[in-house]
Amino acid sequence: MKHFYGHDVYVQSVGVVNDLEIDGFAIATCAEIGVELARHRSRSFDEMEQLGDTLSSFDLVVALSPASQRRALDLTRFYHLTVEYWPVMDPTSLGETRDTKLSAYRQTRDQIIDQLTRKWGASRR
Repeated sequence: MKHFYGHDVYVQSVGVVNDLEIDGFAIATCAEIGVELARHRSRSFDEMEQLGDTLSSFDLVVALSPASQRRALDLTRFYHLTVEYWPVMDPTSLGETRDTKLSAYRQTRDQIIDQLTRKWGASRR
């Protein structure tokens, strides 16, 4: 989001659980398009709130998995904000070779880019 639309919008990446490390295939495929994830920190919804980012300060939660959608809907039932589910492929268990895994991650990356473009239009970069 920040790469394509700048820093005018406040964006946080949050998951259902904290995986601690960002997946190396995600880092590699995002680097291909100029998005640096190596220093990205993974955090859960609970951690985000503990760090001071309450859900009430957001307008939109984009869920990329059914589990994150359920968690977001549960957490936001007391807030006036929108939860959208963007069904994208989960590449984590696909492919047996490095090349096939990278291909799966590229497909997911491109699905997310397509969703961003549908929602907010062409990239500003």
